Amino acid sequence: MSIESVKKQFLDENLPLEVIEMDISTATVDLAAAALGVEPARIAKTMAIRLKERDILLLSRGDLKLDNKKFKTEFKQKAKFIGFDEVAEVTGHPVGGVCPFGLVKPLEVYLDESLKDFDYVYPAGGGPNTAVKIDVDYLSNVTGGVWVDVFK
Repeated sequence: MSIESVKKQFLDENLPLEVIEMDISTATVDLAAAALGVEPARIAKTMAIRLKERDILLLSRGDLKLDNKKFKTEFKQKAKFIGFDEVAEVTGHPVGGVCPFGLVKPLEVYLDESLKDFDYVYPAGGGPNTAVKIDVDYLSNVTGGVWVDVFK
């Protein structure tokens, strides 16, 4: 189970993080923000993207959109989102619960500079009714995330 894989990573790596599980959906930025009582920008949305040679995860503030021109400059190709039906196979998490924790296989993680606007953010926790409160610098450390500027 996806949520369990996130909890297992936190336990196995002795990370002081917990999965917040709610009775309501957090599957979109707006739903997650409402459930947590925070502004949508503080939700760290995670996108699964297929590049020609590999799949990656890209996290940003919840209120921003991908800037295709910046993305192409950074990655030398257009962004192609992994299909709805393939996301769980690639990440181990369902759509609405995709996060950089407890992955079914290692994926490179990229963090948009926009996340640095906050001290902490809330990515999903492996399920469509979960979140993880995490310090932005710690998010970078835990995921090995590479900082990029690809959102507008």
